[in-house]
Amino acid sequence: MNKAELIAKIADDAGITKTQANASLDSFIEAVTKTLKGNGKVTLVGFGTFSVSKRAARNGRNPQTGAVIKIKAKKVAKFKAGKELSAKL
Repeated sequence: MNKAELIAKIADDAGITKTQANASLDSFIEAVTKTLKGNGKVTLVGFGTFSVSKRAARNGRNPQTGAVIKIKAKKVAKFKAGKELSAKL
């Protein structure tokens, strides 16, 4: 399912227009992004938790040449499914 299909599903289920559903989804994504940028986490009971995880710097290899390269440390978004979501899968 892509974003357009998700917006159509939300609009149908909630009885709102696609424009309103798009605005709602964009607002949700923006709120989660801002919270994660501030090193917070977003917990939706029954669905899951969005959080920030840190990846340490490490050495990798260039697949074409085999040369060792340094990969910088970075923060990545992480999602852990909740108990109810996991049970439904």
